[in-house]
Amino acid sequence: MNSFEADYITLRKKEKRLYTDEQVKSLPEISEAHQHYKEWLIRSRSCQKLIQYLSKKKRELNILEVGCGNGWLCAQLSKISGSNVIGIDINKTEIDQAKRVFASIENLEFFYGEITDESIRNKSFDIIIFAASIQYFASLDEILIPARLLLNNEGEIHILDSHFYRSSELEMARQRSLDYYNSMQFSEMSKHYFHHCIDELNSYNYKIFHAPGSFINRFLKDGNPFHWICIYQYA
Repeated sequence: MNSFEADYITLRKKEKRLYTDEQVKSLPEISEAHQHYKEWLIRSRSCQKLIQYLSKKKRELNILEVGCGNGWLCAQLSKISGSNVIGIDINKTEIDQAKRVFASIENLEFFYGEITDESIRNKSFDIIIFAASIQYFASLDEILIPARLLLNNEGEIHILDSHFYRSSELEMARQRSLDYYNSMQFSEMSKHYFHHCIDELNSYNYKIFHAPGSFINRFLKDGNPFHWICIYQYA
């Protein structure tokens, strides 16, 4: 077990974010009594919107989720007609759970490792997804550049369920995270959690599908606090 996984799994246990096989099979649906129920409501809506968007393409899609964890989102994406889905993660504990729970889904595979591993780098994808995972990569370029190498000519990268900040907000965001990890008596996890500025995407051809601070989302009282960003392979 690598140091990141050891820290990550220990913290998730403390946060009550490790789920039984039966719970994983049902996600994003979860009991209203669960302490993270409201969080899963947000993720459920994000999932529905992503599936609706991808389904409108009406063609076969090879989809990769990077940092898929226990695989619940991959399982939902595998329901898209014509989809072939792969999930990858360096967290062996949850990737093993994903393989176990979703073993019967024929158009779904899981790999333990990174996108630069041989098992992935010789494949090509129409869609690559980072859902609640981009914050665990220190540099956007270091992960997005190799991700783009895996994309087909008209491919897209989707980043969702993750915060992006203005440069003026970064210091306060970092302090909030450090305060949280300190409150959990787990300050070492802060070295694995990174805060990304929206300006880091300026060299990419991207579009913001959901901006939590936008006027329309405030008007609609949309409670999703996370960005949804689509990066296109070409202009």
